[in-house]
Amino acid sequence: MLWKPDEKRRERANITPFTRWVREHRGVEVEDYDALWRWSVTDLDGFWSAIWQYYGVSAETPYERVLADAAMPGDSWFPGARLNYARHIFAGRDDDAVAVRHASELRMMGEWTWGELRERTAAIAQGLRHLGVRPGDRVVAYLPNVAETVAAFYACASIGAVWSSCSPDFGVRSVVDRFAQIEPKVLLAVDGYRYGGKDFDRADVIAELREQLPTVEHTVVLNYLRDTPVDGTLSWEELESAGVGAELAFAEVPFDHPLWVLYSSGTTGLPKAIVHGHGGILLEQLKNLNLHLDAQAGDRVFWYTTTGWMMWNFLVSVLLTDASIVLYDGSPGHPDLGALWDLAERAQITVFGTSAGFLSSCMKEGVHPAQGRDLSRLHAVGSTGSPLSPEGFEWCYSELGRDLWLFSTSGGTDICSCLVGGVPTLPVYEGEIQARCLGMAVAAWDPDGNELIEEVGELVVTRPAPSMPIYFWNDPDGERLRDSYFSMYPGVWRHGDWIRITDRGTAVIYGRSDSTINRGGIRMGTSEIYRAVLALEEITDALVVDVPHADGGSRIELFVVLREGADLDDDLTRRLARGIREDCSPRHVPDAVRAVGQVPRTLSGKILEVPVKRILTGEPPERVASRDSLANPEALDYFTRLAAERSSDA
Repeated sequence: MLWKPDEKRRERANITPFTRWVREHRGVEVEDYDALWRWSVTDLDGFWSAIWQYYGVSAETPYERVLADAAMPGDSWFPGARLNYARHIFAGRDDDAVAVRHASELRMMGEWTWGELRERTAAIAQGLRHLGVRPGDRVVAYLPNVAETVAAFYACASIGAVWSSCSPDFGVRSVVDRFAQIEPKVLLAVDGYRYGGKDFDRADVIAELREQLPTVEHTVVLNYLRDTPVDGTLSWEELESAGVGAELAFAEVPFDHPLWVLYSSGTTGLPKAIVHGHGGILLEQLKNLNLHLDAQAGDRVFWYTTTGWMMWNFLVSVLLTDASIVLYDGSPGHPDLGALWDLAERAQITVFGTSAGFLSSCMKEGVHPAQGRDLSRLHAVGSTGSPLSPEGFEWCYSELGRDLWLFSTSGGTDICSCLVGGVPTLPVYEGEIQARCLGMAVAAWDPDGNELIEEVGELVVTRPAPSMPIYFWNDPDGERLRDSYFSMYPGVWRHGDWIRITDRGTAVIYGRSDSTINRGGIRMGTSEIYRAVLALEEITDALVVDVPHADGGSRIELFVVLREGADLDDDLTRRLARGIREDCSPRHVPDAVRAVGQVPRTLSGKILEVPVKRILTGEPPERVASRDSLANPEALDYFTRLAAERSSDA
């Protein structure tokens, strides 16, 4: 045990009065967190209606019942209710209070009050209406993590339009593969950005996006890097000036009306366009941000993210609580790994959210966050994106003090929230996530569907939750959705992570049980990487895996089959890296590239990504794949030898 909240902290936590309210108003005996969690996943109607009532959800028309259909997929929540997510963002706000603090490599620290945020959101919303945007229309954003982007999202939500965003460091192909699926009406873009001290002009990318997104009727460009306009586009000033003085209005929409589209890549085909609804996200984030993140008045919540990661959606939802938010656009390592800790001091951040990879890098590079900085307001650090190692836990406490609440979380784009995460009234154990989140019926299962305790199994969710996808875009019969989550255990959500639930109710995540590659929260399917790699004529086949390390980090390794006469020289390696960087993202450039004779495949032609990853982490080959099921079983021998060499070197 590394930390235990004292009585004052437990009493102050949002979850404490909520628990009392449940006992008083629902007559449920919930004496501790475990009892509260068990009630929340057993009595779904009681729990989610309690969240609705306790947090005063406002609906133009009331719901008929809580859960009309509990089947997965196909669950139906709060039918009849009409509401708007954005209305709850702005309800009861003091116009003079600060809502958003923001900084970047291009801008000094600034802040927007609630009054300014409301005015800018109203102006953008009215500007979008003048461009013909109506409820259900899609507005896509190729924008950085700046205040204007936050206001643009709230504006879309207020109209009932559907939002979708990508980070401007995404290449054209990755953006088009995502946005083209949803046929957007308006493209919001940035003219460029600065990262790591270098400027990246995006004018040419905008031109390509306009050409490859034929449904886009208007393109609005935010001048962020340059002073000159981008040809053939509207300026951000023109968009807002069309709505100056407008009142912020909210379209009341059905509970499951689309709020945003996120993307989670699989191993084949285009990225999955995951649709979440106004009501489901509203309830989930009211629960998660108040009861698990424990965001309160006076808190300044920061999470390092780009607009291409679900943690951006998570962060902008923090304004559903009484806390304010802090944004940062730029490299976490420029000019050095102290940059974000400097930001924590300048912005007086109280809750500092980041990735396990960033904390691990700080540990390895000998960064001392509290040395020479006043971090006295910082009382909590959140970690996600990948498992935080036990050494990472200990580093945080030794560097930031023993009174720190360190909460590690794991969830995903699929639910835009956490499945397992922090609880401010529970102790923190080294290397472990504190608990399963309220309303999330998480378990570890073996291949036969038996529940496991103190053993590693597939992370499953056995009962529905409101923020599960309402559907995938362009998946009319639900086949892709069923295949993504319900093919292994019919009627039960399989998340794609390995998890161990301990006998005290904590959780340990062991990485992906599928082949999706997560870098800095940006999940990229292997099919997207293969498209970039196989575009080079020297390469005829490829296999890419993300191999986890014991310290919590991981290493992307690419194995390529070369055309006869080709060599894996420096030039080809550079062109591989450039292709992946431009077509996919800079985060997914491999750490190592090796030439192999052949790629192992099943008899049906499927690449053995997960078995190869497991072999490279030290598992015996006979346990991860049946050679009888392979078209070329000898292809595994190379990876077996490579794993043995690494084991002997260690």
